[in-house]
Amino acid sequence: MRFYLGLATTFHDPALALVGPDGTLLFAEAAERVLQYKRAPNCEPDAPAVMASLLKDHVPPGSELVVASSWGPQFTDFLRGQAGTGAFDLMALSAHTTALNRSFVPEQAERVFIADLHGAQERAGHGTLLALNQEVRITGAAPRATIAGQRRYPHHLCHAAYGLWGSPFDTATALVVDGMGETGAAAIHRLEGGRITELRRHRGRGSLGFLYGLITDLAGFDQVKGEEWKIMGLAPYGRSDPDLAALLGRLCTVEGHRLRYADAETIRSVAAEIRARRPADALETGWADLARCGQDLFGTLMDALVAEAYALAPAENLVIAGGCGLNSSYNGRVLGRSGFTRLHVPSAPADDGNAVGAAWLAYAEDHPDWAGPPHAQRPLTPYLGSRVSTGPMERLAEQEPRAKRVGHAEATRAAARILAEGGLVGWVQGRAEFGPRALGNRSILADPRPEGAKDALNAKVKYREAFRPFAPSILAEAGPDWFEDYADSPYMERTLVWREAVRARVPAVVHADGTGRLQSVTAARNPAYAALIGAFAAITGVPILLNTSFNVMGKPILHGAEDAILMFYTTGLDALVVEDWLVVK
Repeated sequence: MRFYLGLATTFHDPALALVGPDGTLLFAEAAERVLQYKRAPNCEPDAPAVMASLLKDHVPPGSELVVASSWGPQFTDFLRGQAGTGAFDLMALSAHTTALNRSFVPEQAERVFIADLHGAQERAGHGTLLALNQEVRITGAAPRATIAGQRRYPHHLCHAAYGLWGSPFDTATALVVDGMGETGAAAIHRLEGGRITELRRHRGRGSLGFLYGLITDLAGFDQVKGEEWKIMGLAPYGRSDPDLAALLGRLCTVEGHRLRYADAETIRSVAAEIRARRPADALETGWADLARCGQDLFGTLMDALVAEAYALAPAENLVIAGGCGLNSSYNGRVLGRSGFTRLHVPSAPADDGNAVGAAWLAYAEDHPDWAGPPHAQRPLTPYLGSRVSTGPMERLAEQEPRAKRVGHAEATRAAARILAEGGLVGWVQGRAEFGPRALGNRSILADPRPEGAKDALNAKVKYREAFRPFAPSILAEAGPDWFEDYADSPYMERTLVWREAVRARVPAVVHADGTGRLQSVTAARNPAYAALIGAFAAITGVPILLNTSFNVMGKPILHGAEDAILMFYTTGLDALVVEDWLVVK
């Protein structure tokens, strides 16, 4: 039997995915979860400790394993040639200027990114090989699997493959927008008859992803830490400043459907002018006016790319992938600003999702008639990661009389009561979500009705900026009653506008602009979470819970029950549910 291991091998957000002999996606998870290292920069996606358990759980002895990664062979060869000239040596990298260039990042930093990207490509699959050898050393048996080949696929094609084949659509147009690809930072693909065709690949160093990153830095945050989402949260608190907007508008203009980026001298000049205007407290609290103007510019530029995609491949269905697909504020508005009528954004649109794309592309190469997963598996479930062992809860119960195994039904009823009384509940169920957002399996939950619930959650657990919104999880059948122009949102991938009449009922999840980044919950997609929201609704009449990721600021979402127990005892959580175990304070 042949399995396909996909590896996301950029210098940030490494991840792995495993596809079985029939094309079924068996597992997908970002390395940051198991390492508990935010974004896991320059870490292997297939660390031997991770691969050992993955292989044991899914790959029977005597199998073959194809290793596929997410940057194309020509680009990998180019990087190898650059490394051979010494271009990635420390002193060569340090000789580059720290001034901004046409990519909107410092020249020196960009060269370090590329050097790190080269390192990631050269190490791809090494962890898997070590894991296979480790089992041999311990057991003395033959290797569980043999490496049947290593393949590399273009970066934006991996994004498109994951987004298109994981969507509910038979025919769709995909727009990929991120920081960088092999030739540029955007591409357009088409899905028809199960086949993916590249329609346009942008070229040049200009990058909408890095432009948004520069705005993030100028507003007082840090794009390297992935803080672009703070711009989305802060933007509604700012005002549209014509002078700031004009400055930002010099960085990129729209000509027809094409983006024209400024030269390096203009970029440096604009950045200097903006820094000179930056309020003294911006590095502490952020700069709301710049966030507003930056988000507005992002929307204008994305509109041009979406229009270009529609002109090249007019269709009802749009897929947005790449890191810019995480801009949920834009995603919630795009259908009203384009010719498309339906939108799919995958649960992991950034580089971690490329692990799935690479694995599926390798499978498709060996199975030319394969047209993507069957409809029963689409849209793709986000619950693809590790399960949490309840062993730590059993050990906790030996010392903690309040920790009890009560069964799923009672755990659900108890959690709903605690939430309705204003308590904070840590909720851990089933397999971990693939992507950056907690979708009801690794979540901290609260009652959305109290005005002060958001502040209390920040004070007791999350410790994050007050301007950042919390998301509502809503039973899908109730969505039209609560949101204008409701659209199914299974991955918390878009913001929608709350109906005016209901906003006062759930103030903790209504953002300053009257929107909410919702998750649509159904019993088919997540029976345990749907049952909890239903139990809460039976008590309160509100089919909505405040949902945020089970972590503290600066850390990834938890990976094991030990992480959950630690947070329960060191934060203001009132209860913890791990599968059918319950512990309360």
